[in-house]
Amino acid sequence: QVQLVESGGGLVQAGGSLRLSCTGSGTIVSISAMGWYRQAPGKQRELVASITRGGSTNYADSVKGRFTISRDNAKKTVHLQMNSLKPEDTAVYYCNADLFIIGRMTPINYWGRGTQVAVSS
Repeated sequence: QVQLVESGGGLVQAGGSLRLSCTGSGTIVSISAMGWYRQAPGKQRELVASITRGGSTNYADSVKGRFTISRDNAKKTVHLQMNSLKPEDTAVYYCNADLFIIGRMTPINYWGRGTQVAVSS
């Protein structure tokens, strides 16, 4: 069974830091683009940051300078280091990735189940 599993969410005070991780498991041959999205209550899911297999990154304006995305291709893992957290960063954070799996020539887009991040003021 192919899946993406997130970890690292929790409750933190404003100004604090959290590190999210997402690891792919199952019959994954390789992973192309990976990213983190978030969805706050009553709002649409939005892109937070993304990273290509080669390491090129893209960030939402609201997190530039505070969040850093990185990946370990050998471990099929992507991380999101979140510093200087603000109450408006409170949301469920979802991992997303384009996965090449055994038996398929084209990638399939997968989502993790999400991890809650809550920032108190």
